[in-house]
Amino acid sequence: MPPVTTTDASTASTGPLLHRLVDDAAVFPPGNAPLPDAVRGHALHREAWYADVVGPLLVPAAAVADLVRVLDLRDAVAVPGVVADPLALVLVARPGADPATMTAALDALRDEVRVRVVGVELGWQQGWRSLGLDDVTVALEVPRGHDHAVAVADVHSALAQGWPVVAKFRTGPTAAWAWPDEGELASFLRLVAPEVPFKLTGGLHHAVRGTYEVAGTPEENHGVLNVLVATSAALAGAGQDEVAALLAVHDAVALAGLVAAWPDDTAATVRAAFTAYGCCTVTDPVGELADLGLLARP
Repeated sequence: MPPVTTTDASTASTGPLLHRLVDDAAVFPPGNAPLPDAVRGHALHREAWYADVVGPLLVPAAAVADLVRVLDLRDAVAVPGVVADPLALVLVARPGADPATMTAALDALRDEVRVRVVGVELGWQQGWRSLGLDDVTVALEVPRGHDHAVAVADVHSALAQGWPVVAKFRTGPTAAWAWPDEGELASFLRLVAPEVPFKLTGGLHHAVRGTYEVAGTPEENHGVLNVLVATSAALAGAGQDEVAALLAVHDAVALAGLVAAWPDDTAATVRAAFTAYGCCTVTDPVGELADLGLLARP
């Protein structure tokens, strides 16, 4: 992690465009930070000049016992009388995981005053409403294939019923999930953006679309600025080809100029649709956004 410059986070506001845009996924691939390092690193992010951009720490639901041990060790060496703010976190269970893991994790942390569970993420499945998740924001990772539209429609229905739920889509490759190109991502944005808020996960380490090395291997990556601009177009009713073309733009300066010109109400509308995304090294997109003039370094 690059050196972090701290400031008074309460005075460092980015406005609606970048507020809490990047969730801290340090423990997930390809970062794979040990949980103690992730907790320490997140505390530094929360004190840094870019703190307003950083959302909660993402923690595997299966790792809550380890998290409690990390907090015990942290408190054992803390300055007497200094109490850390509760750690805002999102519990994550990958698609296919036993849903009982999530409910057990929530139960284990229910009386833990050192954390504040602000959301959960799990793979979409029929019957998710019965998991006892009605008091926390739920991100449901939607699959490919026939169940893709079914899952999005289910999220839409849950929203209409008052559930605090968003759709989640994977934009980075895994062993079981090929990278979704601009056409596939455009289809998702056009399907969800008008009525269903969403978040993204994986493969959004950079400001703009390009080929980057990930764990030593060149990979095509979507860019967060591309997604912001493409979301705006999808909200305006743009067609498939137009949204896909915006996702394929490689000109970082042009994209930055577009979003910088948005009034706050436009930025807020886009971010109400595109709520956040997880990134294992939050300083990567933050640094690039600052280089493009969208964040002011101290």
